[in-house]
Amino acid sequence: MTQAVERAVDATALAGTTVHDFTMWGMFMQADLVVKAVMLALIFASVWSWAIILEKRHTVKNLNRRADRFEDAFWSGEPLDKLYQRVKKGKQDPVIRTFAAGMEEWQNGVAMGMPGKESVAASLRQRVERAMSVAINREMNRLERGMTFLANVGSTAPFVGLFGTVWGIMHSFTAIASSQNTSLAVVAPGIAEALFATALGLVAAIPAVIAYNKFTNDLNRYADRLDAFMSEFSAILSRHLDSYENSRGGVGSHGKKSDSDTEVKVA
Repeated sequence: MTQAVERAVDATALAGTTVHDFTMWGMFMQADLVVKAVMLALIFASVWSWAIILEKRHTVKNLNRRADRFEDAFWSGEPLDKLYQRVKKGKQDPVIRTFAAGMEEWQNGVAMGMPGKESVAASLRQRVERAMSVAINREMNRLERGMTFLANVGSTAPFVGLFGTVWGIMHSFTAIASSQNTSLAVVAPGIAEALFATALGLVAAIPAVIAYNKFTNDLNRYADRLDAFMSEFSAILSRHLDSYENSRGGVGSHGKKSDSDTEVKVA
């Protein structure tokens, strides 16, 4: 008789127990509406972060490869005027745009003749450097698009996930108080669903932080490379102007423009 009663009690308990799905999809579907919104926001942030990560990885790899090819052509001894005419028609990238900005300012400056006075030559060098500096800043701003999003995801996603967890646990405690049942079978599903939000926050944040640090370092090195190229280009133009001054015997007047005067070669 006692065994029969115990079996009846067990059957009643099992009948009243809700079967919970502890898969990721199951926990999402069983979560509170607010927790679902948090999860969807974190999933979107993670997917968008990975899209930026893959795009930046491809971009940085191509940037360095194209810069290597251009620098090989730049130091090959080909006159820079001819190199400018050749590369400006091709596929554009930051190092070519920087070079083109400097060459365009140089050609505009010598269009009416080579500068004879030292002050005029110095002004031309400054304008070339300024044009290249503006081009570098513009290109780096373009390359850094998406980096702010990675930084924001890396810094805020864990807290957004934690908010979802706190809200979910509060909702679970409310349900426990209503049912007046504190058994683990009642408590565990709600807590698991709430903690899933924190897990999603970490899944979104960790790759974003790692990628942000890596790409920031890569882009800083690339910016240093562009700055070094600008300095080298400015030094070449300075040597060319000094050579022109020496060939004229230091006469302080504007000379007549000739191809040999304006054609710049890498020494």
